Amino acid sequence: MNDVGPGPFVLTVNGGSSSLKFALYGTAAPLRRVAGGMIDRIGLPESVLAVTGPAKSGLGRQAVEAPDHAAAVGLLMEWLEKHIGFTKVRAVGHRVVHGGSVYSRPAPVTADMLAELRRIGPYDPEHLPSEIALIEAFTRRDPQLRQIACFDTAFHHDMPRAARLLAIPRRYDKMGVRRYGFHGLSCAFLMKELARIGTKEEAEGRVILAHLGNGASMTAVTGGKSVETTMGFTPTSGLPMSRRSGDLDPGLVSYLARTEGMSADRFHRMVNTESGLLGLSECSSDMRDLLARERSDPRAAEAVEFFCYQARKWIGALAAVMGGLDQLVFSAGIGERSPVIRARICDGLQFLGVELDAARNEADAPVISKHKGRVTVRVIPTDEEIEIAQSVCLMLDANNKVQ
Repeated sequence: MNDVGPGPFVLTVNGGSSSLKFALYGTAAPLRRVAGGMIDRIGLPESVLAVTGPAKSGLGRQAVEAPDHAAAVGLLMEWLEKHIGFTKVRAVGHRVVHGGSVYSRPAPVTADMLAELRRIGPYDPEHLPSEIALIEAFTRRDPQLRQIACFDTAFHHDMPRAARLLAIPRRYDKMGVRRYGFHGLSCAFLMKELARIGTKEEAEGRVILAHLGNGASMTAVTGGKSVETTMGFTPTSGLPMSRRSGDLDPGLVSYLARTEGMSADRFHRMVNTESGLLGLSECSSDMRDLLARERSDPRAAEAVEFFCYQARKWIGALAAVMGGLDQLVFSAGIGERSPVIRARICDGLQFLGVELDAARNEADAPVISKHKGRVTVRVIPTDEEIEIAQSVCLMLDANNKVQ
């Protein structure tokens, strides 16, 4: 049937607003990814199932019908049954974007957890409802299947109190309305990688993690702990992103309500799907497209300049929180694969000790700073899926030891 081995396997599931990413790992150490893929364009015409890996069948791309996440997860389970054997899946690890104030580490899915996630659903209406639907679909398929929730907010859960507060009436803080931060699974993986490839002192020093992809955020880490991050109560805040606005003057809400009759739902849609690089450029949300057009389209050039300016500003702010900077790590799609954006962001940060080596940067080298620079600037590819898989395996091992 396949050449992925006899199992058992851990399945990781990462549900976005219109996509479902998955990966399959063998549970023997060291963890090995044996297959993976994505169901894209969920709820849209021409949905696609794409699978990669060593399995002898079921690979490539195929058109599918995926009107919603329930249908998408059904397609995934059908593929697993046909090409892997569903009973070989020992556990499923889910990326859950928001853990609220309750969850600070990976945890087994329970009825109480699902009730809490439903309660905080308004915190993140783009992700939480679909993530809950995915968990419930696996429960219907096999009620005994172990499922582990891995929270994107967990890495930032214990930020200093001043970094978590919002300057609104205190009663809202008691209701859980505060700054949470996101991209925590990526941050956790990057810090483990930094500890692996660098020294202990580097991993415990003053680090800025720049996760720059379709979603973009930066996190200040000292002593291995998150002390500040650009995203706050929702993933819309902080840096401008492909379609998200990043930070805005809150007065815009009332202004647009008065002048255009804009509802809260319409404003929410605008700042999450119509803003950022797309809103500024009016042509594309993809940084590659904007770089290709910047010489001929001033809107594209301005969007790129704004992104780099905001990123540079945030690096300065995060360095101030930590009292300096030792390591700057670029990651995710733009951070890993765009030398020109990295160079533009770092241009002007020499006062912090950031000095790039142009040749290393162009080559996407692991270290792109000058050899004797005060700040080491790295490019580290992120891997949220293996971070989830490792967390699941640790929980499975701990559970077996208890038994």
